[in-house]
Amino acid sequence: MAKTLNIGMIGYGFMGRAHSNAYRKVGNFFNLKYQPVLKAVCARNADKAKAFASQWGYESIETDWKQLLKREDIDAIDICTPNNVHAEIAIAAAKAGKMILCEKPLAMNAAEGEKMVKAVETAKVPNIVWYNYRRIPAVTFAKQLIDEGKLGRIFHYRAKFLQDWTISPELPQGGQGLWRLDSKAAGSGVTGDLLAHCIDTAIWLNGKIDCVSAMTETFIKERKHSLSGKVEKVGIDDACAFLARFSNGSLATFESTRYARGHKALYTFEVNGEKASLAWDLHDLHRLQYFEHADEGSLRGWRSIHVTDSDHPYMSKWWVPGLAIGYEHSFVHQVADFLEGVAKNKPVGPTFRDALETQYICDAVLKSGKSGKWVNI
Repeated sequence: MAKTLNIGMIGYGFMGRAHSNAYRKVGNFFNLKYQPVLKAVCARNADKAKAFASQWGYESIETDWKQLLKREDIDAIDICTPNNVHAEIAIAAAKAGKMILCEKPLAMNAAEGEKMVKAVETAKVPNIVWYNYRRIPAVTFAKQLIDEGKLGRIFHYRAKFLQDWTISPELPQGGQGLWRLDSKAAGSGVTGDLLAHCIDTAIWLNGKIDCVSAMTETFIKERKHSLSGKVEKVGIDDACAFLARFSNGSLATFESTRYARGHKALYTFEVNGEKASLAWDLHDLHRLQYFEHADEGSLRGWRSIHVTDSDHPYMSKWWVPGLAIGYEHSFVHQVADFLEGVAKNKPVGPTFRDALETQYICDAVLKSGKSGKWVNI
């Protein structure tokens, strides 16, 4: 019989729902030595915390995360808060001996991230950051193909993540639901929110990035703040594009914006190698596009691999071949891998240290965007 692992969730927004769903579903599909238990959810608003607990099956609530950390019946803390409190909560949780699952990005900046890494490594507590796109089966399969040498030497990596939800100048910044537009809560805009995902995937697939050259833009310079009611300067980047060099000699382009009218969440990447190329699109997330140069000339072309067979990553745990799974399953996979790591006493990536590398790159991108110069990582 599986051992229980009691979860204390801090936050109840979009990611709180995604993570809660994963905890509830993982035991139905994965045979694990640990079963997560939704022990407590924490939020400042008691009524909303109670409603969330009732909907998702949490046994109790707290309104102060410090009280949550004092509870002996909590094994793991899941941080689903705005970025500006990740560090304080994570460092305190590590000192309390709690396992930690933290939303991305790791921190407001690398300086904070370094303190978080030191805390979890000193305490020797299991830790992971929710860069969930690694665990979409088609993306995991791309990693497998690259690691097997199917692409040969890598020449190019290109990624973009496009949205359009902040175009209106009437949209305020700050407060619940809009904290990502407030630099004091988010740290940065698309760089820390969207490009962080692109960067994590890229360095997982293709290795270390050595240097970057970026440009950023804030299209709407002032917005009313939801909390103060005053018109205040916007401190985040609305759009960012940057060039990068990987340690393996390959070149990269990255682009992200919240001003691409018509795109709600277009995350794509393509990798070009000596022998083959591959490409992936979040809008068609169960498919991997693949081009093999060794194919017979008259048959050579891009193929679409439907990543649903039982020999594809994670898919043997779900339905019969041919039936697709979705975005929410990537979180289930992350919980499954984390719990397996806990059982084997082995770290599972992306750990805090792994996510710190992404933080260094984000910091370098923002620095380059301000200076107009190449920045080494």
